[in-house]
Amino acid sequence: MILEDLEINCIKYQLKIIYEQRKSSSVSIRRGKINIRLPTAMSREEHKNQITKMKSWAIKKITEEPEKLAPKVKKSYKDGEILQIGDGKYLLNINSVEKTSSSAHLSNQNEINLYLSSKLNEEIRRNNISTLISRVIGQKKLPLLKEKIRALNKQHFQQQLGKIFFKNNLSNWGSCSKEGNINISTRLLFAPEDVLDYVCIHELAHLIEHNHSDRFWDLVEKAMPSYKEKVSWLKENGKICCF
Repeated sequence: MILEDLEINCIKYQLKIIYEQRKSSSVSIRRGKINIRLPTAMSREEHKNQITKMKSWAIKKITEEPEKLAPKVKKSYKDGEILQIGDGKYLLNINSVEKTSSSAHLSNQNEINLYLSSKLNEEIRRNNISTLISRVIGQKKLPLLKEKIRALNKQHFQQQLGKIFFKNNLSNWGSCSKEGNINISTRLLFAPEDVLDYVCIHELAHLIEHNHSDRFWDLVEKAMPSYKEKVSWLKENGKICCF
């Protein structure tokens, strides 16, 4: 096994090359890590060619979809700090409790009160803080999201809607089920309002076309002619949209 760093667009990715008993080569990308798997039976020259080919593929893929494949930005939070999330400011209060579970409450004064289990290690504690903040802010903003999606649907699509959710999705910006349920990532609370509008329109278009065909993109463009600008914004800035 070989470990090295591969720099793409000023971001370092961990590249792991694994030689094993297998029939074919493969490459995968998972949040800042690139894994190349090669058959041990290959010659040194074949290994070299495959590695070059797969590095090129990884660079192309990451350049096309940086918001999905870049290393996740890990934020650190401090008790008493002021958080800017969208157009709101929130005071963060972090409390340690002798419980096995953690919880959060958002007060009417825009104070986020976290109650974290004292039994958590640092990494799980940080993940819990991110998840809890995302959850309480998502709950606060959900009524506005529902209003937005219903208005956009009425204006552009006139389709039967299912349930609408704000979720801390890390792998996508939104999704639409065959039942008409729409999930929007809370990470979009860090994006401009028109970018959130684009993602909502994107998912609403899936109520008609459950694919990414030309007809699907025609529906999106008809509702938002400048949608490509929003796609570019997400590709360039998506990695900073996180809790």
